[in-house]
Amino acid sequence: VTAANVGSVATVIGNPQNMLVGIASGIPFLRFTAALLPVALAGLAIIWVVLVVVYRRDFGAGPLPAHPPLRPLRPLLRKAAWASLLLVVAIAAGAPLPLAALLAASLLLVTRRLKPERVFREIDWSLLVFFAALFVVTAALGPLGVSGRLFAWAAPALGAGVAPLAGVAVLLSNVVSNVPAVLLLRPLVPHLAHPERAWLTVAMATTLAGNMTLLGSVANLIVAELARVRGVRLSFGEYLKAGLPVTLLSLAAGIAWLTWRG
Repeated sequence: VTAANVGSVATVIGNPQNMLVGIASGIPFLRFTAALLPVALAGLAIIWVVLVVVYRRDFGAGPLPAHPPLRPLRPLLRKAAWASLLLVVAIAAGAPLPLAALLAASLLLVTRRLKPERVFREIDWSLLVFFAALFVVTAALGPLGVSGRLFAWAAPALGAGVAPLAGVAVLLSNVVSNVPAVLLLRPLVPHLAHPERAWLTVAMATTLAGNMTLLGSVANLIVAELARVRGVRLSFGEYLKAGLPVTLLSLAAGIAWLTWRG
């Protein structure tokens, strides 16, 4: 799950918060990737080191247990690969993100071979309700005046450079989750001194902040639920043992890179 979070920082379609940043900022796909791909690669190396150190007994216990052979549905696999390739090409060519995503999804829907009931059984409805509720709570902060007071307090940090802005983004991401954090920051970033660098900082920090705690991103909750079904309890404290050092080290690498890049 830490690799999924860190790897998603590399592109504007890697995760929902990056897509929000891409739509709001207008940063082209390739320029976004050129700016944040090095952060993703450094973060993946950091994850490997941290997990090997924290769980060295597990890694030293011999090979991992063998899994039963996979039986992929090859027509669906090929169709999904072509749709994904067309999506990336369309976005790289400058097509609007929502339009490109809808076209790729439409291609998959009109050529489907699976019955809808089989697809619906794979949906985690309780997780979707939880995710939707995050947006409801976040939207309520504005009329209540909470977000205004919060940003009045954080205003000096927002315009003080990459590191302070990243700190605010990390704090928000672990209070309301990373996608709602971007929604809260979205009205403020265009007014900062260097908007493009600020947008990249927000995308980087909110994504990497998802690794800090079990509640940091929806991907963490998905993996925790999958682990529980398979008899593995991924507790808040157990996740924190690896999640905290991964987050701090990858954030340090990302802040150093964006500061040096200027």
